Amino acid sequence: MKIGVVGLPNVGKSTLFNAITEAGAESANYPFCTIEPNVGIVDVPDPRLEVLAKFYNTQKIIPASIEFVDIAGLVAGASHGEGLGNKFLSHIREVDAIVHVVRCFDDSNIIHVSGCVDPVRDIEVINLELALADLEVITKKYERDAKLAKTGDKSLIAGVGLLEKLKNALENNVMIRVLELNEDEQKNLKGLQLLTSKPVIYVANVGEDDLSGQDNEYVKQVKNYALKENAKVITLCARIEEELTGLDKEERALFKEELGIKESGLEKLVTASYDLLGLMSFLTAGEKEVRAWTIVKGTKAPAAAGKIHTDFEKGFIKAEIVSYDDLITAGSYLKARENGKVRMEGKEYVVQDGDIIVFRFNV
Repeated sequence: MKIGVVGLPNVGKSTLFNAITEAGAESANYPFCTIEPNVGIVDVPDPRLEVLAKFYNTQKIIPASIEFVDIAGLVAGASHGEGLGNKFLSHIREVDAIVHVVRCFDDSNIIHVSGCVDPVRDIEVINLELALADLEVITKKYERDAKLAKTGDKSLIAGVGLLEKLKNALENNVMIRVLELNEDEQKNLKGLQLLTSKPVIYVANVGEDDLSGQDNEYVKQVKNYALKENAKVITLCARIEEELTGLDKEERALFKEELGIKESGLEKLVTASYDLLGLMSFLTAGEKEVRAWTIVKGTKAPAAAGKIHTDFEKGFIKAEIVSYDDLITAGSYLKARENGKVRMEGKEYVVQDGDIIVFRFNV
């Protein structure tokens, strides 16, 4: 799964990306220092893995991960090619969700592309460009398919109705992601790869003095805007997050304690991104390794087995399962089995977050 990190130039986007991935993406006080997207793989925080590693006496831990893509700063006119906009927009089409970084701090030393800080204006600049790009795609397809539908091609009639609904929404400044669509419409929507259909998290990037827990006026504006889309907002200071990544585990804990925070902004962001995509983890555990496997919520046991190896899915027989909580409460796998907490599940079982699974298969 890919998540694109977007925002206007000089809002702290590349600084945040550096902190997320420790990838050292170029960050500078001028627009378009990022042209080709940087990519980083990020571990999903999961304290259960360290507990299980001690439980099974193994040193090897493999967490779930998400791919973050740092997409260059967009500007007004991007949908018409301004600021290399067409190239940047094509990068966004390839991601599954969007992290939209919004500047929520004043600093005369850092140039704002529009001359002053206004988070709602900045959000609307990006959203407008995404909407205009989508509108161009939809209008062309609508005009073509509507003509063909008049010839009696029934396969296109439903699609034309959806395109008309999408076109009307965008013309009225409504993002596609907030529309209520039925199951068939959602399936057809996926094939269009629309920018405004992608789920979003807004990241309010504040200054170092705004981590006290009280939202500044800029953050309040972002949260009010996000309510219209039922979108999540995470407040963090990208510069502080970048500093945190350069510390070892003990130093990081001390620094967070000094700042009065239990969980870093990045931990919140990665966890929220994982949840935004409708993902969860099932676990495998033993002396060899403890590992989290990423699946979409609602996945059945055979498909989950296929995440480990295709042969596991092809020859699936049963899944031997104990929940993480039940295992820890019991104190051992043997005790959990004696307590009736280890169970055998078949092909129709829907895997739950935190299930520890041993797959039985035959090829």
